Amino acid sequence: MKAAKLFLVSTVVIDAMGVGLIMPVMPDLLREITGSDIANAALWGGLLSTVFALMQFLCAPLLGALSDRFGRRRVLFAALAGMSLDYLVMGFAQTLWLLVLGRIVAGVTAATQSVASAAMSDLSRPEEKAANFGLIGAGFGIGFVIGPLLGGLLGEFGTRAPFFAAAGLAALNLAIGYLALPETVTDARRRPIDPRRLDPLGAFRALGRIPGTSRAIAVFFLLQMAFFVYPAIWSYYGVARFGWDPGLIGLSLGIFGISAAIMQGGLIRLVLRYLGERGTVIYGLCMNALVFVLLALLQSGTLVLILVPLAGLAAVTSPAIQGLVARAVPDDEQGALQGLFSATGALAAILSPPIMTTTFFWFTRGGEGFAGAPFLLSVGLLAVALGLMLAPGGPRISKEAPA
Repeated sequence: MKAAKLFLVSTVVIDAMGVGLIMPVMPDLLREITGSDIANAALWGGLLSTVFALMQFLCAPLLGALSDRFGRRRVLFAALAGMSLDYLVMGFAQTLWLLVLGRIVAGVTAATQSVASAAMSDLSRPEEKAANFGLIGAGFGIGFVIGPLLGGLLGEFGTRAPFFAAAGLAALNLAIGYLALPETVTDARRRPIDPRRLDPLGAFRALGRIPGTSRAIAVFFLLQMAFFVYPAIWSYYGVARFGWDPGLIGLSLGIFGISAAIMQGGLIRLVLRYLGERGTVIYGLCMNALVFVLLALLQSGTLVLILVPLAGLAAVTSPAIQGLVARAVPDDEQGALQGLFSATGALAAILSPPIMTTTFFWFTRGGEGFAGAPFLLSVGLLAVALGLMLAPGGPRISKEAPA
């Protein structure tokens, strides 16, 4: 059973790595394929990010339902095989449209967290489920740290090297899973596919059944829209303003991931103890806005690298607002609430990249320009979110924050 659980965690790690692994080389790869400048490369990068997120959003319920019907092994193995083949195709791609098709397939095959979580639940005793779900979440965090670092290192060997590495990792994990993962869905537990379970927008309909959450969900959505400026334009910003190579881009993303993990994994408890959930949300919005202003204006790449851990220290806002609302919502609505948060985050992942990259394009086209413009747009989004928090009737609870 330990080997099976390890395989599930490694699958989630590889899913997350697939996003970060290619980020450091995307500016060079897109300029190589299109023959255009960094501004146009960013536009195409936004499209690729959007189609990836959209396919994840649409296909997560489908893959979960398919695994209930046909078993976890079949769905996970098919996804890993498709992922490996897809990265190979993208590694050899010479046209933009083949890259777009590749990111569509990658989004489908990466929408496996629901399947991995279901398999983990099947393999866990009731008292183990929460801790083992935590392993799945940790796997995503590890993947988002390792991916950019490895992608930056491999980028030194060419723009295609990270894709071939991702293909090899997916194939290796498939081989391990074939030996380690038993089928966890028995005939007695198999269920037919219910079309009603395939609707990815279903979580939003839960909003009307959860009183008092509209304002908090709006704050969370604005925060996510602003925060996605990092994956959307960071690589292009680093190239345009500082001339960073893939190694430096990967290093900066890795430092950010480690800082955010430290903050969310431990230091957030200290902030919550002194500020409470609502105060932590307000602190996080203000800290993120300050970091975005500095990123928009600083002209030294060295200072920006020094600033990156500070950006990680601001990564407390999302957990705090989730905790703020969860403590005010009845126990029998917690599932619907978390589904709503997940759907809101996914929607932001779809909408934010094209907005951020289009802003970057208009302010950097033709060579010299203002590469930090998307960060100021994020400041505006955070200002609206802060206004919603501070306005009368804003998200709050009467209970004290946990010690």
